[in-house]
Amino acid sequence: MPIAEGFAQRLLPVLEELVAAYGTPFHIYDAQGIVDTHRSMVSAFGTEPFRQYFAVKALPNPAVLSMLLDEGSGLDCASPTELALADQVGAGGEDVVFTSNNTAGWEYDLARTAGALITFDDRVIFDRAEPLPETVAFRVSPHGLAQRSKLMGDAAGTKFGVPVAELADAYRAARRRGVTRFGIHGMTFANELDVGHAGRSSAAVVECAARVAEEVGIAFDYINVGGGLGIPYRPGERPVDFRAYADVILAARRRCFPDGTAPRILMECGRYVTGPHGVLVTRVVNRVRKGRDIIGVDASMSSLMRPGFYGAYHHLTLPYATGRPERAFDVVGSLCENMDKFAVDRTLPEPHEGDIALIHDTGAHGHAMGFTYNGRLRPAELLMTPTGEVVEIRRAEDFTDYVATVRWQPKPVLAAPSAMPSAQQAGDPR
Repeated sequence: MPIAEGFAQRLLPVLEELVAAYGTPFHIYDAQGIVDTHRSMVSAFGTEPFRQYFAVKALPNPAVLSMLLDEGSGLDCASPTELALADQVGAGGEDVVFTSNNTAGWEYDLARTAGALITFDDRVIFDRAEPLPETVAFRVSPHGLAQRSKLMGDAAGTKFGVPVAELADAYRAARRRGVTRFGIHGMTFANELDVGHAGRSSAAVVECAARVAEEVGIAFDYINVGGGLGIPYRPGERPVDFRAYADVILAARRRCFPDGTAPRILMECGRYVTGPHGVLVTRVVNRVRKGRDIIGVDASMSSLMRPGFYGAYHHLTLPYATGRPERAFDVVGSLCENMDKFAVDRTLPEPHEGDIALIHDTGAHGHAMGFTYNGRLRPAELLMTPTGEVVEIRRAEDFTDYVATVRWQPKPVLAAPSAMPSAQQAGDPR
């Protein structure tokens, strides 16, 4: 949906000057909006023990991660590279949750050495882990309400988590190996806007934790309800009422843990925190008709793959074209792929070459999912500070980056096999 009013009021008056000086395309994020969203999440839990861990995969830029750390957020990592990035911005120990799947042994060792809160995604990884971390948490495979998400799969088809029927035995195994501190992680939903469904799914994780705690005879230090809250990409969609969502989780915790043993609540939202607070700024470079009216822009799918890859909707506007006649257009990039489209049959004002176009809600899974196919390189990332200053937090890629890992002189890896011995050398009796 259109960017927040506060961001628009700060950005639009300076956008033409910024584009003229800096060029396009680029992503720009609103620092104030990101901070305000995180603060509202913390406020919704009041004095209850709660911590939000930002999902690094959504926007892995050190400037944004540092800003959130300063606000008290932790970081949710899923790979060694994300662990290294967390370390670089000063997140250590229980500032980090490591939640991955199909995890190699050396990756687990990195997370354990860093002191992260580690979520075991299956028993195989747990059984070979040596030594174990101080706190052991298992991820619950999607079940019940959580199976609604096509992105995670149902209990029979998902690659994530420990099946709920095997969960108690997994915690018994951890206790037999000497573990005394426990957490639990829930796979709940993805890009969810229905606060009723979100609340019920997360409450089900709390209820699952209570059943396991009673069955196994353990106490949980924390319940991690995961991430997955959505944002309203389409005009007319309503944002999640986060306070109502928090109230459902807290009510479930009071109901399931009434005797003062209530675990703290952790959360791993990414999209919800930064998604609405970014736009991709691009310019119209072409206008053609090929059976359809087409607007060509100077950004491509390599800058934002969600519309082309998923068919995902991103709101798109020409902010300085108000008052022109409107009709339907496809908005496309320059990749040699027909799916390189930001919008299809979208009603827009008549475009002129050089017009600035905004593609909204790119603050999560936008730049982070970029790629370099066809030599269309990833754009810059800028940040608008609360005072209105615009700073570069990642420059645009150039040819040097594109070939940075190329071996212009091939490097030997494996010697060619020696020639087969002749028959005489092999002792042929002939």
